[in-house]
Order: sequence, then structure tokens, then C-alpha cells
Amino acid sequence: MTVSLIFIPILLVILLNIPRLSGRAAYYTALAFFAYQLIAVFLPEAGSAQLAKVIGDFFRLDVSADGISKIMVISTAIVAFVSLVTSRQFVKYDGRLFSLSNLMLLAVAGINGIVFARDIFTIYVFVEVIAAASYIMIVLDKTETSLEGGFKYLIISSIATVMMLFSVALFFLVAGGTGFEDISAAVRNFGGNTIVLLAVMLFVCGLMIKGGLIPFHAWLPEAYACAPAGVSVFLGGIITKTTGVFTLIRFFYSAVGFNDNVKTVLLIAGSLSIVIGAVAAITQKDFKKVLAYSSISQVGYVVLALGAGTAFGIAAAVFHIFNHAIFKSLLFVNAAAVEKQTGRLDVDSFGGLGAKMPVTSATTAIAFLSASGIPPLAGFWSKLFIIIALWSANCKGFAFVAILASLLTMAYFLNLQKKVFFGESSANVENVREASLSFTIPSVILCAITILAGLGFYFILKSLVLPAVGII
Repeated sequence: MTVSLIFIPILLVILLNIPRLSGRAAYYTALAFFAYQLIAVFLPEAGSAQLAKVIGDFFRLDVSADGISKIMVISTAIVAFVSLVTSRQFVKYDGRLFSLSNLMLLAVAGINGIVFARDIFTIYVFVEVIAAASYIMIVLDKTETSLEGGFKYLIISSIATVMMLFSVALFFLVAGGTGFEDISAAVRNFGGNTIVLLAVMLFVCGLMIKGGLIPFHAWLPEAYACAPAGVSVFLGGIITKTTGVFTLIRFFYSAVGFNDNVKTVLLIAGSLSIVIGAVAAITQKDFKKVLAYSSISQVGYVVLALGAGTAFGIAAAVFHIFNHAIFKSLLFVNAAAVEKQTGRLDVDSFGGLGAKMPVTSATTAIAFLSASGIPPLAGFWSKLFIIIALWSANCKGFAFVAILASLLTMAYFLNLQKKVFFGESSANVENVREASLSFTIPSVILCAITILAGLGFYFILKSLVLPAVGII
């Protein structure tokens, strides 16, 4: 699984371009691979470890799969599939569909490379693959707003790139290698060394920029709002979760470890992201910007759980990444549906849209409730586990922050639901109809996953999440 999910999408991109095939061929090829990726997680891995070692030695890549990787692979496959299906409704030209399909294949290859990586240089390489593909996808429409959002993303992402590359060089200087074991030994033996501390700080700051955490969030709302609708699903659903918070989990969990200073930084960063992201979301008038600031807030929960510094905290963080990937992708799909049917995203210009788009309205409400932590939906359980992890780690004050911030989440989502879907019908939505199957089918599927993951949380926790971090 490890090798195939990294190199098959890259090989597909090469084959699609020699000779250059049609956009439709590239589109269905990408969808087929994303479906294969979802299935591949459950296939036997006989012989794959040896093959991974051979190919990894040839390309100088240290990669292998574990439980956390599998959860991310599942999340990536689902989000990539629905985002490409959603994008199809906004792409008018065959050449643009061809480009978008290729870019998503490259981005997924980069995501898989990150989740399987076992050294920080490999992580850096694949982070840059994702960054390049993401930038081109953001500016694909070549509008003034998309170019502006893409430019901000490019500049700030480049700063993170410099930080991460400098950190890799420092770790190599001190540890003699960039593998997790090398870094762990260097931190254990030279933890007080200024160079080691600087290397850790630079790598963490680079990841926080990539993840859009407070105070490194300035690029994220613009990129999400300015990107094409389907690309926003991809960015909000999985890209920033992988390049930022998942890699942060991997870095501390597998390489650096936890101490009181590390936990304090993570707890403060998570709390600020939760509260500031939620407050900013309340003030937004653009549908996608509300969701963008909501993403900052929800990512804060993941970092807050990581700050507990315990195995259960890591389990809660990984579970919330999965839940957030599903319900936030659902919200961005429905935002795309609203944009497609009405031609606008200003929440104050709607009203009564629920009567015109009942499926979109109902699935949006389910996603909002899950994001707010309402039982028995999936978001409730991951937030509950985060609170339990914080409480058991004697971080009771931060547990209360997580609880109270859920009220803010409920506030801005109820406000959005009321302005867009409830109330009297606005003149702007008189002739609006329900979105096409390209929107409603992905939204219903994502909604079903959110409900079933909530009802079957014990099975998911026992069979996927807890084994992923070695808890019996």
C-alpha cells in the first residue's frame, strides 16, 4: 500500500501527459485512483514492506505505514473524490479539467508521502509537492481574486518552506541524519542545545503556517474564499490538515516527544486558534470565509488535544482530524452548491433557501451540528475525547475552553443557517432549484458518514483510532 499510493498517482500523471489525453480521461482516471486508494487501505500488505524498502532506498525515501497513516489515507481518498466530483460542475473547458485532475493526483501523492514519511526531509519534499499543486489549483480560474489569494498563499507558504528547510539542515548538522530516530536521539542527548531548540522551533512554526494556526493564519481565509469551489473542498477538507496539524502530530509523537514547554506552547496555540477563529467566523459575511475561519477554530481543537501530551490525546486529535475532514468537506460542497445555484456567496443576500434546496439545507444542518459537538454525531465524540484527554492530563482550564468554544461554534453556525436557509424567501432565490446530483450525492454520502461515524463511534475508536497510537 505504501509504495503504490505514492508512486501510482505520479505514474498516472506521466501517462496522462504522454501523449496528452482528454480532460474527461484524466477526470475518470483520477476518480478511479481515489476509489482504489480507499479500497487499498483494507487490502493485505504481503510483500509491500520489502518493495517499499527497495524503492525507498532507490529514491532515498524513508516511508512505511502505521495506524495513523491509514486513517489519513481514508480521509484523503474520500475528500479528494468528492472535491473532484464537485469541481466538475465549475470547469467549463476540457483543458482546465485535465489540469485540475492532474494537480489533484499530484497533491494526493504528496499527502500520501507525508503520512507515510519517517524522516523530516521526506516530509519537507512532499509538503512542497502539495504546496506547488495547491497554488496552481487556487489560481486555476485566473480571476483577479484567485490570483490575489494564490499570491498570498505563495508568499506565506514560501516563508514556511525556508523555515522547514533550515530546520532540516540544523537537524542534519546535530543528529547526522533526518530520520525520526536520529532526531529523537539528538533531542534526548542535546535537548538544551541552542541549535536543537532552534531547529524544533523553526520546524513547528513552519507547520503552523502550513496549517493556518493563529497567529499564522492570514493566508488561509483568502485562499479558501478565492479558490474555485471544488478546490476549496480539497483545501478545507484535507490539505491544511495534512501539511499542518497531522505533520505536527507526527513530529512530536514520533520524533521530538513532549515536555512541559512543548505542551504549554501547543495548548496556548490551540486555544487561541479555537477562540479567535470562532469569533472571526461570527463576523464574516461570505459563506466560504465563515467556513475558513471555522477551519482555523476546529484545527485548534486538534492542536489542543495534542497539547495534552498523552496517547489518548493523540487518539482524540486523530479522530477529530477525520471528523473534521468529513463535515468540513460537506459544508464546502454545500457552499459550492449554493454558489452554483444562486451565483453568490453573501450570506445576507439569501433567506428561505431551505425551501428551494431541501437536501442542501438538511445536510448543512447535520454538518453544523456535528461541528458544534451535538450528540450523537461524530463531532460530539471526538470533542468529548479531547475534553477527557485534557481533563485526565490535568489541563482542566483548557478543557473548559474547549467546552465554551463549542458554544461559539454553535452561535456562528446557527446564524449562518438562519440567514441562508431559514426565514422568508428572498427575491434573490425565487427561481432557485435544488443542486444537481453532482452536489447532492457527495453531500448525502458525507452526511451519512458523519451520522454513521457518530452512531458507530465505539467501533471506529476500537478498530482504527486507539490501535493507531498503540493503546490496548
